[in-house]
Amino acid sequence: MSPRTLNLLTILLLLILLVGVSLTAPRWARFIRQPLQAAEEEPAAEPDTPASPGATAATTAPPRPSPEPSEAQRTISVKLFFEAADRPGLVVEDRLVPFSPDLSRQIVSVVEELLKGPRSGLVAPLNPATRVLEVFVSARGVAYVDLSKEVQATDVLGSAAERLAVYSIVNTIAENFPAVRRVQILVDDHPAETLAGHVDLSRPLSPDMTLLAALPVETPPPSPSSSAPGGTS
Repeated sequence: MSPRTLNLLTILLLLILLVGVSLTAPRWARFIRQPLQAAEEEPAAEPDTPASPGATAATTAPPRPSPEPSEAQRTISVKLFFEAADRPGLVVEDRLVPFSPDLSRQIVSVVEELLKGPRSGLVAPLNPATRVLEVFVSARGVAYVDLSKEVQATDVLGSAAERLAVYSIVNTIAENFPAVRRVQILVDDHPAETLAGHVDLSRPLSPDMTLLAALPVETPPPSPSSSAPGGTS
């Protein structure tokens, strides 16, 4: 067979192959597209429907545990120092205040309770309109208590009354917080020299428990007379 004849046969075979591919191409394309279309047309999973009243415990979600009581609901007992009404000095009154894990915030709540005044017939040594602006405790155990200017607008008469007003704050903080060794009172974000001209506030003050009021002395009942009334001598 001559080369020319082979070339003609080769060309003829190629033409037949091209015709066959062109005729079957749409069918192959359809077969290829079917899996893709099936994946696209697959319906999405339906969301879980609520359990019917008769559903078993295995199909229902377990109940969530009730939350623990928050720290704001906890309270602690503290000692507040107020002025005695019937004798000179300070008297302790027990009080419950909200608990706080933060030392400065806990001191704020205690001083705020002190400013509310007593509940048991004692005398409030501080102006109840006073506000606690901020409290800071240093690493050396000094509590800096910043009070509003109303703390100086009090009817403090004399050095003794002013001393009780100052140490009602100092003793209250030192008694309830062992980490605090001294207390310095600031007024309206500034160091204060004094509240009413008598007690020096320019330095931190240590607690003074000698200012506690002495216990009232009970008068003993009169002893019976050695002789009965109307008796003869």
